[in-house]
Amino acid sequence: MSRGKFITLEGGEGVGKTTNLAFIKKYLQDHGIDVIVTREPGGTQLAEKIRQLLLDSSSESISESAELLLMFAARAQHIKHVIEPALSEGKWVLCDRFTDATYAYQGGGRNMSINTIEWLENLVQGTLRPDLTLLLDAPVEIGFGRVRTRGELDRFESERVDFFERVRQAYLRQTALYPARIKLINANQPLTDVQNSLVDVLRPLIK
Repeated sequence: MSRGKFITLEGGEGVGKTTNLAFIKKYLQDHGIDVIVTREPGGTQLAEKIRQLLLDSSSESISESAELLLMFAARAQHIKHVIEPALSEGKWVLCDRFTDATYAYQGGGRNMSINTIEWLENLVQGTLRPDLTLLLDAPVEIGFGRVRTRGELDRFESERVDFFERVRQAYLRQTALYPARIKLINANQPLTDVQNSLVDVLRPLIK
């Protein structure tokens, strides 16, 4: 049995990840691919509890180092119990955010050491990397405006605009570093055009 493919969907707040995650899942299933959808932080019972800690804006202040370590603790569980078993069974894994988000949010947003993130990435993931990463990109004020209409904000959504500007620039740096893996999708266009762009990138992977 051939190993499955690992696809990650990335982007800042309000770029349409939820809608397009559902679209990608259906597109893959329509082409006969057995795909599981998961998310980070989260994906397992323990990792979801860590997610709650990370997103809770009412809890004690989380230090930047604790935030980074919690992200990778959740990721370690996720890889061991969900991602690797599924890939080994030949299933495709579609994940809402993965380590590129850590480079963007903790590396860019929090200005944390990229070398530290790389060290943790190698420790926790070994050789595991996504086969394809789809980065939905839109100007921060566009995504920020969408998030503001959702109601109560989580701990990350409550950050200031300059935080999200740093996140976006860090995502774009990742794209420049790994152009073969990370494909930039303009999310500031009609949904039909966004999804046509996604299909253009996914089609070669299916073939």
